[in-house]
Amino acid sequence: MQDVQDNDNRQSRLSRRDLMASAAAAAVAISTGTSTARAASPSKKFKLKYAPHFNMFRHHAGKDHLDQIQFMADQGFAAMEDNGMMGRPVELQEKIARKMSRLGMTMGVFVAYANFDFKVKTFVTNKKDVREMLVNRMKEAVEVARRVNAKWCTVVPGTYETGLEWDYQTANCIENLKHCAGVCEPAGLVMVLESLNHWTNHPGVFLTKIPQAYQICRAVGSPSCKILDDLYHQQITEGNLIPNMDMAWDEIAYFQVGDNPGRKEPTTGEINYKNVFKHIHEKGFKGVVGMEHGNSKPGKEGEMAVIEAYRACDDF
Repeated sequence: MQDVQDNDNRQSRLSRRDLMASAAAAAVAISTGTSTARAASPSKKFKLKYAPHFNMFRHHAGKDHLDQIQFMADQGFAAMEDNGMMGRPVELQEKIARKMSRLGMTMGVFVAYANFDFKVKTFVTNKKDVREMLVNRMKEAVEVARRVNAKWCTVVPGTYETGLEWDYQTANCIENLKHCAGVCEPAGLVMVLESLNHWTNHPGVFLTKIPQAYQICRAVGSPSCKILDDLYHQQITEGNLIPNMDMAWDEIAYFQVGDNPGRKEPTTGEINYKNVFKHIHEKGFKGVVGMEHGNSKPGKEGEMAVIEAYRACDDF
């Protein structure tokens, strides 16, 4: 009995020492501004290059952009995308690029052009001033891409014209994209055309489906004009996700995801993302899968739910 009591006393002393050590480590972490999540050892990388965006994990990582990138890397994410990159200060762009380079992360898309003012027609028109504006915008995008080591930029061809035959609008869109591709090709920048849903989020958009994007990309005939297949939007407009993906595969350069309904992380809606990701992986896709969605729950709980959802869907 005495031996047992002595052993209990030793374990109690060890437990107290462990608690004191943990407390000391926590104090150091707090004093240096390092979160417990940041202090943890890096997680296993995912099979696909899923790309979170800024503020998706802000409750864990804080507001600083570089800390957020570090947190993403620590959780096993190998890429990051930022729709608003073109609007960020040059100094911040350069810091983001250096941080991602040190971590071996891939820069995903930024939005080069997306006109959501449905009173303005752009790509569907045959106007010299509009074409010059689009070309100049792509020149700006090329400079940003060089600065942040980006290979892809999102282009949304805008809204359709109610007073012009659809085929003429398609021809105009193709011609405008050819001029933009002429700017991007020498720089190695790839415009990825995003088809948006017109039922839930973007009424009036010209480009809505993957077959339509495939037709346009084939007609442009440039390595700098490809498809961004956003599976959230395509579930709403056409469904049939994997067959459409297969038929357009040669023109698809980038994916984005979000579940439907709600546009939150995978497992919160009707799309079987585990099967979709498995299919993409088995086809040999080496590019980026952008996490262009919100979190289904608030705070740290919601952020961990996002990470756990991708772990579950990446387990194939």
